[in-house]
Amino acid sequence: MQFTGFPVAAFDFYDDLEVDNTRSYWTAHKAVYDEAVLAPMKALTAALEPEFGSPKIFRPYRDVRFAKDKTPYKTHQGAFVASGPATGWYVEIAPRGMRVGAGFYEASGPRLSAVREAMADGRTGPALKRVLTTLEKADFEISGERLKTTPRGYDADHPRIELLRHKTLAAGKSYGFADFIHTAELLDHVREDWRALKPLVTWLERAFAAAA
Repeated sequence: MQFTGFPVAAFDFYDDLEVDNTRSYWTAHKAVYDEAVLAPMKALTAALEPEFGSPKIFRPYRDVRFAKDKTPYKTHQGAFVASGPATGWYVEIAPRGMRVGAGFYEASGPRLSAVREAMADGRTGPALKRVLTTLEKADFEISGERLKTTPRGYDADHPRIELLRHKTLAAGKSYGFADFIHTAELLDHVREDWRALKPLVTWLERAFAAAA
């Protein structure tokens, strides 16, 4: 299937799902999800696969076993291309439009220590800062879960202490409801932005390699 954009029906589907997140709504509108959301996402990621790798298209069902919120369905559809464990590129359709990004969403133990050591290093740390500055100038937003305190083993006055507080790190950009998301042109935008994010992904790959 050739990618031709996400139809307006995809966003209408999620607008209504936010209001009526029930099995009865889902069952009645499953064909809309399949045709307006899932099929275009598969086509988009298939077109990107030769350059970036095999995608994981997330299931639409929420894991509610231990959640207070028992609504059964996610109100967005995401896809992820991994360059390593919990690290890679992301694209998402949601009621508030489209967005793309890249980074790492989980690192614990040796992996988190390795990325912090690379952030603190006098050579690799400034290199990451330059990558993030370039991305910010290209309208990407830098985000991630962060400690409120100073991570153990580092000084509070370290020149990159704000980076060192990160437990996750991502750069993302929202397309909102730009006209191009309904056309094949969206593929070019995602490809261009994922390429712009490649230096961040590469930096993370090298930092995590120290923990392998």
